Amino acid sequence: MNQIIVTVLGIFLSLSLGCVIGYYTRQSLAKRRAGTLEAKLQKRVAQVKEETADLIKKSEVQAAEIVEKAQKDIDQRRREFLKAEQILLDREKLFSSKLSALDKNESEFQDKVEKLKKLKEEVDKLRLEAETKLEKVANLSREEAKKELLVLVETDYQKDILERIRKIEQSGREVLETKAREIITLAIQKCAIPHTQEISTSTIILENEDIKGRIIGKEGRNIKAFEKLTGVELILDDSPDSVVISCFNPVRRQIAKIALEKLIQDGRIQPAKIEEKVAEATAEISEVIKKAGEKALYELGIVGVNEKLVQILGRLYYRTSYGQNVLLHSMEMAQIAETIADELKANSQVAKRAALFHDIGKALDQQIQGSHIEIGIKILEKFGESQEVIKAMRSHHNDYPADTLEAVIVTVADAISGSRPGARKDTLENYLQRLKALEDIANKFEGVEKSYAIQAGREIRVFVKTDKVDDLGAQKMAKQIAQNIEEELKYPGEIKVTVIRENRIVEYAR
Repeated sequence: MNQIIVTVLGIFLSLSLGCVIGYYTRQSLAKRRAGTLEAKLQKRVAQVKEETADLIKKSEVQAAEIVEKAQKDIDQRRREFLKAEQILLDREKLFSSKLSALDKNESEFQDKVEKLKKLKEEVDKLRLEAETKLEKVANLSREEAKKELLVLVETDYQKDILERIRKIEQSGREVLETKAREIITLAIQKCAIPHTQEISTSTIILENEDIKGRIIGKEGRNIKAFEKLTGVELILDDSPDSVVISCFNPVRRQIAKIALEKLIQDGRIQPAKIEEKVAEATAEISEVIKKAGEKALYELGIVGVNEKLVQILGRLYYRTSYGQNVLLHSMEMAQIAETIADELKANSQVAKRAALFHDIGKALDQQIQGSHIEIGIKILEKFGESQEVIKAMRSHHNDYPADTLEAVIVTVADAISGSRPGARKDTLENYLQRLKALEDIANKFEGVEKSYAIQAGREIRVFVKTDKVDDLGAQKMAKQIAQNIEEELKYPGEIKVTVIRENRIVEYAR
């Protein structure tokens, strides 16, 4: 037991001694390490101080160099400024000296001007005195002497002057005529629009003769209805298996042809069906007319035309002038006018448009009173054409003065297009004018709904409004129309006047 206690005490003492020794050993090591770190820190501080001192020295050296360089720049600029200042002072002195010299020269110049004025006055005075003495000696005034001198010169050189003038005129005329021929030849050469001569009849070939009876109808009601609606005359007896449509108005004739072809194809020919097919044909012709106008504008390269004006232009496709298709004639004129305008440095677009629209009034002259020129002016103004175009188109028949070069060009183009060989037929135009005159006479009477000249101008049919003209009035109107025709027109043979008064009542069963 005692041994165990002794052993435990020994161990305890050993542990206590070990702890004490370890503590002091640790303290010694810590002090040693702290001394080493402090030495390192002191060494690093000393090193930093040395580096800082070196940087300060280098900075002082660089600052001294910069200051020295800046001072040199300042000295250099100061010298340059002083030099420039000296130059300005020298120039100012030179300018002052020149200004003084200029003032001196101006004063001398004014003196010389005054002296010259005085000398001029003295010379004029001496010249006047000399002329007065000369007039007294010669017994001639100045104007008389001048006239005698001119007469003398003219007498001596009159022959030479006239010969020279004649040569200049002849040479100029030859050059101008040659140039004019070249321009006109070029214009005609560029124009290659084919023209076809319009006739006043259209023919429809029938499959058999039986169709004629259906066209005539019971007691002639079908043919009467057809002729009344279309304003044409159907001729069925002249040739077998064919129907001839006669009318001087190409639009009405074409509508009648299309309508009759539709009726024959349909097979049901009666007044109601006739009205339907005539309406369809009228719509088709309207579309054809529009396409004709659009085609003309496309071929000529003209844009910016009102749609209604295009429609009116297309109507010229079914209109002739002296046997010449008016639309094709207008297109030909437009090409000729454009070519001439280009050669003469005029406004080719104005000339081309004016030439194309020069006869636009003929599309409506059968519906509107007035000459085709006046109607055309109103149409172009209504649909927004420029005044330049209107001035150029209105003078092609010399009804208005040619105010512009383009107006002269349009007149020349009209003459070229109308006077070329084969372009026109006077006999056909005279025939058409006579038929139109017949209709105009009838349309003047109050109560007339419409009128058609048929039978090649040997008959005129007048349809009157039943609410305005009674049977007795229709009889009087027929007699009065016949009298007016006898007084106003010249014609061979006789003309039959037929006034038709018809009541039509329509009701619908629904």
